[in-house]
Amino acid sequence: MSGQKPSLRTGGRFQVDVVSESAAPTPAPVQAPAEGRFRMVGFTDSDIGPPPDVFHEPDTAKSDSVSLHSTGTGQTHISDSHSNTYYMRTFGHNTIDAVPNIEFYRQTAAPLAEKMTRPSLSELHDELDKEPLEDGLVNGEEPSAAEEARALAAKEAKGGTVKFGWVKGVLIRCMLNIWGVMLFIRMSWIVGQAGIGLTIAIILMATLVTTITGLSTSAIATNGFVRGGGAYYLISRSLGPEFGGSIGLIFAFANAVAVAMYVVGFAETVVEMLSDVDALMTDELNDIRIVGTLTVILLLGISVAGMEWEAKAQIVLLIILLGAIANYFIGTFMPVESKEPKGFFGYHTAIFLENLGPDFREEETFFSVFAIFFPAATGILAGANISGDLTDPQVAIPKGTLLAILITGLTYVGVAISTGACIVRDATGDHNDTVSDTVNCTDAACTLGYDFSICKEGGCQFGLMNDFQVMSLVSGFGPLITAGIFSATLSSALASLVSAPKVFQALCKDNIYPGLGVFAKGYGKNNEPLRGYVLTFCIGLAFILIAELNIIAPIISNFFLASYALINFSVFHASLANSPGWRPSFKYYNMWVSLAGAILCCVVMFVINWWAALVTLLIVLALYIYVSYKKPDVNWGSSTQALMYNQALTHCLNLTGVEDHVKNFRPQCLVLTGYPNSRPALLHLVHSFTKNIGLMVCGHIKTSSRRPNFKELSQDHARCQRWLNEKRIKAFYTPVFSDNLRHGSQFLLQSVGLGRLKPNTLVMGFKKNWSDGDMRDVEIYINTIHDAFDLQFGVVILRLQEGLDISHIHGQDELLSSQEKPSVGGKDVVVSVSLGKDSDSDSCPSKTTSNQSSPLIMRETKSPLSLTDQRLLESSQQFRKKQGKGTIDVWWLFDDGGLTLLIPYLLTNRSKWGDCRIRVFIGGKINRIDHDRRVMATLLSRFRIDFSDINVLGDINTKPKKHNKLSFKELIEPYRLKEDDMEQEAAERLKASEPWRITDNELELYRAKTNRQIRLNELMKEHSSSAKLIVMSMPLARKGTVSSALYMCWLETLSQDLPPLLLVRGNHQSVLTFYS
Repeated sequence: MSGQKPSLRTGGRFQVDVVSESAAPTPAPVQAPAEGRFRMVGFTDSDIGPPPDVFHEPDTAKSDSVSLHSTGTGQTHISDSHSNTYYMRTFGHNTIDAVPNIEFYRQTAAPLAEKMTRPSLSELHDELDKEPLEDGLVNGEEPSAAEEARALAAKEAKGGTVKFGWVKGVLIRCMLNIWGVMLFIRMSWIVGQAGIGLTIAIILMATLVTTITGLSTSAIATNGFVRGGGAYYLISRSLGPEFGGSIGLIFAFANAVAVAMYVVGFAETVVEMLSDVDALMTDELNDIRIVGTLTVILLLGISVAGMEWEAKAQIVLLIILLGAIANYFIGTFMPVESKEPKGFFGYHTAIFLENLGPDFREEETFFSVFAIFFPAATGILAGANISGDLTDPQVAIPKGTLLAILITGLTYVGVAISTGACIVRDATGDHNDTVSDTVNCTDAACTLGYDFSICKEGGCQFGLMNDFQVMSLVSGFGPLITAGIFSATLSSALASLVSAPKVFQALCKDNIYPGLGVFAKGYGKNNEPLRGYVLTFCIGLAFILIAELNIIAPIISNFFLASYALINFSVFHASLANSPGWRPSFKYYNMWVSLAGAILCCVVMFVINWWAALVTLLIVLALYIYVSYKKPDVNWGSSTQALMYNQALTHCLNLTGVEDHVKNFRPQCLVLTGYPNSRPALLHLVHSFTKNIGLMVCGHIKTSSRRPNFKELSQDHARCQRWLNEKRIKAFYTPVFSDNLRHGSQFLLQSVGLGRLKPNTLVMGFKKNWSDGDMRDVEIYINTIHDAFDLQFGVVILRLQEGLDISHIHGQDELLSSQEKPSVGGKDVVVSVSLGKDSDSDSCPSKTTSNQSSPLIMRETKSPLSLTDQRLLESSQQFRKKQGKGTIDVWWLFDDGGLTLLIPYLLTNRSKWGDCRIRVFIGGKINRIDHDRRVMATLLSRFRIDFSDINVLGDINTKPKKHNKLSFKELIEPYRLKEDDMEQEAAERLKASEPWRITDNELELYRAKTNRQIRLNELMKEHSSSAKLIVMSMPLARKGTVSSALYMCWLETLSQDLPPLLLVRGNHQSVLTFYS
């Protein structure tokens, strides 16, 4: 059997593709492959066994990296590095459903990242005879990136990318950065000033800050895969681009300037040595510049040579540094008599006890000494800054960083104790200063035979307080300490020179700051940021040439502390947000300890230098505001998003327990816009009175004669919401599938919203050209209004004489992102192709329908627009621009609770409508006009609503003009039932089949109301023809009594040939109050 292929059932609907065992499988179906992305997959007969290789190697261990991906060529491939049939033996039968696999959970956003995809829900769930789209992909899916990932993997395998473990990559770097020049030339002075006890307290305080930050760094680093970028990457992915972008920029700059600091420290030591032998080239300042420039060029060469060379240089420097430290400790056990006049006596209890307490001189305090020491404790992020070059950052960063803090902390404590126990504070250096008066000499040196009491008057050059090079004196071999100083400065400079470009490159790749993308490019197998190296070199060189870093140094320390503070705050914030995605594998952290660490970092910033701390905070704040304003198009799942969700959910739930109050009423509008760019006038007008005040939801009812395509619905939702965000329109987009406008509106009216954040007003466009279409659509339109009233919604209808829907005009605002647009020549735009007659009647149905309008990518043509379309386009944009001086005429004829008055008031509070004044028109009696005006003026003043005029119309009930009555008669003529001209049974049948028909009885019953609509139109033409906007009380029609055709004729007659008109009817619940 092993040499034969199993036979297949060919008579049924399903077909099996047997996957052959080969390095590059190319499945060959028995029948012609199905077009598109799906192929026919089924099952063989029950008597057919598994493929031959199952019997050959039943126990062979297989790779767990199994995935299914689609290539977009009509074939579905199974990927497995060992066997292409592994997926078949997972459960013992042929299935394309994949088992859990780590490869499926890798980030999809990373460019060219190795990515395998699990079968999509569509591939497993959709019908097998599904029709593909024109591009061969179902429902707009993108082709898989697996081929690109394999190509990248092959390239990396060939090139041999250099990656470092936790010792070489993190531990050594952190120790070299923390063991700075401070260890050799300032530690002894700090012990002299603060004493052994307070010096240990200073070290422990600094170590506490760095340890808490190290714990927080470990927590963030183990909460998912860490890429390059160090502190910037950790903060930006935790707190978002606003904090990450601001800290990333100043952190990279601080590292660049730190290069200059360390190099100048090295250069000063060299120049002092040259000065001792009278070998200066020019003067001390220029010699520092010359030596510093040559040094930074050498360091740049090592860095550009590659991370491997840089790592080797760091190891050499570490060996020298360890030798210098060991040399010092060995020297403390080797007292030499010739060194005693200079203050070194070896370990003595008397010296230890004398140096145990503080002796602050020259206005020094505990905090000023702490400020001098603390920069020596920084550098804990040296390993994290090259996170992209680590083999396993999640293991390396916690282990290497925390161990480096422990080792260096113990080293500092050891040096503090040893110097305090071996060396006295003051010494003359004179062999003749021996004890002559044992009564007046009480210092520890007196017990050892020397009298240094003359130093109390000042002028001594030796001892802890006076000699910065005392460690060279103590050491067994002095020049090795000098070599240690060189090693400490150069290693720190090299670490900073590498860290700054790496952090800056990661920042530039994210494109947070425009114009910096040029520095994102990497070179070589390690993606080295050569341009960043050059920029860092230039910044460092500029500060080296200045050679005055006393003012810049505290700012740099504060930059580092600001980064530490935000890393600690990130852990607190992520824990507070309680996001399910916050699952660090490093468990030894606490949110409150991290918060304390963040506060402690801020306190230390002000202790070190209060004005530098203020400058740092101002810079961070300015960058934060800039990034917040720019709103970069990134989504990293930050804790800011998680906390925002938590707060929104909490507030929504809290709102549900509070009853609505009239003082807090807000118009929360469900606007039937269709696609958001289909009816811009409707969108912009409603946005004008809901922005920052109330809820606005753009409802889109997609009518379809076929089965709904819910995947397309989801894609449209994301695309349209993105378009609204880009246009800065504060609204939500909600599409639904339905068989008609009414049912879709019912879905939206009942389901849209969350708790109290629920629409209370339905906004629609007027149904233009309704008389030319099917009257069943009018029936649906009017019944939609009735449904809204039944659900206690207010209703607002906007009518522009030119119409609202511009979706049929080519070249309108795009709804597709730049990634979705074709990149070939010409200009591609998104338009809506309207195939139905009644585009204003519903909400732009989906492109799967037969009568619809939907955004499509079409080639913009040069063909001129018709005059009608030109007017329509101009009219559609009228509410985007600032309205000049004019009036908003409010025809408040019927009290609907005040919505008719509230909307124009909200409009006039906007800058676009600020120059417009409200005129109020009300009905009244001829003999009471003045009284009615005073009553309305009193009411408006109590409502605190400004108005320019009140007009009382005493002639509303006057009969309309004869020719207008004839026009109305002509308008309703096609829709009359004319039951008197037919038998009663036939009339009843016609009315039942066409319920919109107008009966003679109905016409007679509502004759007065009909005349009122005609008369109101005449009055509006007379009084409001020049208004910027008319807001009119909408007439109501009793449901079941007034036919749809008659109601539509009323609305048509009332609103025709007028400026922009809003027909408004609230739900008759008060929305205005004059009580406090």
